[in-house]
Formats: sequence, structure tokens, C-alpha cells
Amino acid sequence: MDAHTDHDGGGPSGSFLHVAAPSAEAQKLFDDDVEGLGYVMNSSRVWAHQAQALEGLAELMGQSVRAASLTMRQRGILISALASSMGDSYCSLAWGGKLAKAAGDDVAVGVLHGDDEGLDPPERVLARWARQVSRDPNSTTAADVEALRQTGFDDAQIVALTCFISLRMAFSAVNDALGARPDRALVDSLPAAVRDAVTWGRPTEAADG
Repeated sequence: MDAHTDHDGGGPSGSFLHVAAPSAEAQKLFDDDVEGLGYVMNSSRVWAHQAQALEGLAELMGQSVRAASLTMRQRGILISALASSMGDSYCSLAWGGKLAKAAGDDVAVGVLHGDDEGLDPPERVLARWARQVSRDPNSTTAADVEALRQTGFDDAQIVALTCFISLRMAFSAVNDALGARPDRALVDSLPAAVRDAVTWGRPTEAADG
């Protein structure tokens, strides 16, 4: 088996891939991670092979966030709901942790498990929409869109937040398909309740990295 990868995604790249060839774009990804987090994320090691594609994807996600006027809490709800629906452990852990900071451990764990009792009614609509789009976009109805309108979103914002959900799904799908494992440092930093809630998807990176 090649030294750069293993069948469980535990090699130096943290995925099924070889380590990316050095490039200025990849190095910027790594430097930004180290500056913001203190370590290089396994997802960044995956996207280092196509760093410009990630830059474009991130820009589109940013445009969608701004157009929909999404708060951090709303983003946490949307991503936690869609990632758990997809069975994506990486984003479930990362954004479950962010949602826990914004709304509390119980709310975050609830959303990850599909229980929105801790959310207010407009937030429940958002979580339900994220799950519908991620599971079966052809199952949505005009009534579902009207429910989003009733929360205060206009049609342009509904398109934007649906774009955001779909773009996040693409990001998750690339990471998951290529075997990116949740970073040990990320998981160790999370509340135990969030850590324990995520029982699906790729396993966490081994303690020895």
C-alpha cells in the first residue's frame, strides 16, 4: 500500500489521497489553517489538490451567506442539519461544535439528531428545509417555500440560502468521497455531548495522526 494513503484514510494526507504537490495556493490554505486553528485540517489537505476550486467554492458560499443575511447561528443550524442528514461526520462535528457555542450543547445535539425542539419556529423551518434539500430535493413543495417566506425570507434570499445548502453539500461530498477524516484536534476541542452525538460517517483521525 502506498505510503501516502491507507484504506481507512489514516495516511499523511488524512484521506485516501497522496499528499498534494507543493503550490502557492496550497501553502496559503495550510498557512491560513495554522494561523486560525494551530494545525492543518485534513479537508485542506484534500482541497490542496484543487485549491483554486476551493477558493471559488468558498466565494460562492460567502456570496450566498451575504445574500441570505444568514447569521452564524442560522449557518450552524443549516449545516448541522444537512451534514447529519448526509451522514457527514466531519462537518457534523465542526458545525455541531459551532452551533453548541451559539445555542448550547442540547440544541446542537438535537439538530444533529433531527430533533428541533430547542429551536424557535423560524429556525425549525430552516432545519427542515436543509434536510429536505439534502435528502430529496424533489420532495419539496410550494408550501415548504411558503413556510420560508413566512419566516421573513424573500424569494431572492430563499434562492441564496438554498444555494448555500447545496454548495455545502458539494463541499461535504468531496471530503467524504475522498476519505477525509475529522481532525483529532477538532474533535478533542468539542463538547463531549457533540462528540458523542456523531456516530455516523468517517471515523476520527487516530490519536497519533
